[in-house]
Amino acid sequence: MDHGEHGMPPELPPFTWGRGLEFTGEPFFLYGSLLVLALYAWGVLRLRARGDRWPVHRTIAFAVGVLSVALVTVTALNDYGMVLFSVHMVQHMVISMLSPILLLLGAPVTLALRALPSAGRGRRGPREVLVAFLHSRYVRVITHPAFTIPLFIASLYALYFTPLFDFLMESRAGHIGMMLHFLAVGLVFFWPIMGVDPGPHRPGYIMRMLELFASMPFHAFFGIALMMASEPMIGTYQNPPASLGVSALADQSAAGGIAWAFSEIPSVIVLIALVYQWYHSEQRQARRKDRAADRDGDKELAAYNAYLASLNSGGR
Repeated sequence: MDHGEHGMPPELPPFTWGRGLEFTGEPFFLYGSLLVLALYAWGVLRLRARGDRWPVHRTIAFAVGVLSVALVTVTALNDYGMVLFSVHMVQHMVISMLSPILLLLGAPVTLALRALPSAGRGRRGPREVLVAFLHSRYVRVITHPAFTIPLFIASLYALYFTPLFDFLMESRAGHIGMMLHFLAVGLVFFWPIMGVDPGPHRPGYIMRMLELFASMPFHAFFGIALMMASEPMIGTYQNPPASLGVSALADQSAAGGIAWAFSEIPSVIVLIALVYQWYHSEQRQARRKDRAADRDGDKELAAYNAYLASLNSGGR
């Protein structure tokens, strides 16, 4: 493969994290990341300008999410990922499983709905377009578990075990498109599970956990398949450059180990986030009941006590 069109030198020295994290400034993801951060900052500043608060932890989560995308795309990891399957798998796992979770914890849709001005009755502005999109049949389909779980799984098996991966890796546009696909798949998969932003599907917390764990074994099986293979399975990585000092089979085994181990990380993060949301949901519900009891003089408790008294008197 000719890597010149990717802006990569003909030969790379053996991979180290120091070399992999050197800044290269891939323009598409560099400017895209800066644009996304700028839009988010505009929304936060707009809320503050009118006296509204926006949680700092949401801003931090979103910023770290964008930086995680940039970390694997605007550094030399992007170059090494073209010739080392293991480095590519780091890119894939981060951009499809870690970055989406952090971005969604930043609640960008909620921020946009609060920051965008209303166009007024009978008019259609950006906020109205966003609301219509959120209520569209298209969004209902792409966020339904019957669609998101198979898509999440197919992004592994249908991509890597078919000629599609090799085809995409032949061009810079194909490589960028694949990275965007990984990010988009992660976002639509975790969106209803995280439950931070509004959406058409809001299952209960138990169902969200089931959706989360339904796909995780497939990542483990995928990783184990790569680790146990007796020959290279991906054409792009069958002949790594001699300057890297690594065999294709050892590189593939390392990629499988990364895919297998990394599947646990987002599961833990999402599980912690769900438990946190569940706890605060119960707390809010308890506070609402307390306020209702204060307003009506706790009629529900009085009625229950009267019911117990009637049972006692009936038993004499």
